[in-house]
Amino acid sequence: MTSHIALGDIAVDVVLKDIKNIHLSVYPPHGAVRIAAPLRMQLDTIRVFAISKLAWIKQQQKKLREQERETEREHIERESHYVWGKRYLLTVKEVDAAPTIELKHSRMVLKVRPGASDTTRQDVVAQWYRDQIKATIPVLLKKWAPQMGVQVNRVFVQKMKTKWGSCNPATRSIRLNTDLAKKPAQCLEYVVVHELAHLLERHHNERFISLMDTHMPHWRQHRATLNRSPLAHEEWEY
Repeated sequence: MTSHIALGDIAVDVVLKDIKNIHLSVYPPHGAVRIAAPLRMQLDTIRVFAISKLAWIKQQQKKLREQERETEREHIERESHYVWGKRYLLTVKEVDAAPTIELKHSRMVLKVRPGASDTTRQDVVAQWYRDQIKATIPVLLKKWAPQMGVQVNRVFVQKMKTKWGSCNPATRSIRLNTDLAKKPAQCLEYVVVHELAHLLERHHNERFISLMDTHMPHWRQHRATLNRSPLAHEEWEY
């Protein structure tokens, strides 16, 4: 069940779901606001909650407006692509073989079959980024999981619309955004530590901050680097 409330000039979509707690989200790229609330919660109660969070909503919208965005990628010659924070120019070569990507100096060499569509090129690049994350994760978990005293059962790497990462303490699993392979390597490490800390503490409270300060004293710098980096060019839906 979906309804809407207005907070001045801010429109809020309200979705009533079979959940226990109320959740507020502000979505890229334009700052759309959504509240997911329990089925039995009254709209007036939701409105009071939204009003109490108005300053935070405006802050998040301001961040999104100021966030640099990548131009739309067409996967053509000399287009810029980033790998672990370094810029590469794309070179496309048509070969009668399975698609591959190789980094050579300042070039990202994409080999595809003759006549491959932009969608195919896009899929090859997306899978390659996913593979970079998957190859790096075992090293990071081997370093951080014992240090923080946590166990991770599964790691999922996928395109995520609104988050760099998430975790499920019940299943001891974490999810990571494929686009982290475009950012400086310390950003991925920061997100991994962030999600591991959430396996110990669900909320962003004093205990969570203490965990981050203890295990990664410079985490705020890494977070700032990630927040300054360009967002992908997407019209995200929710």
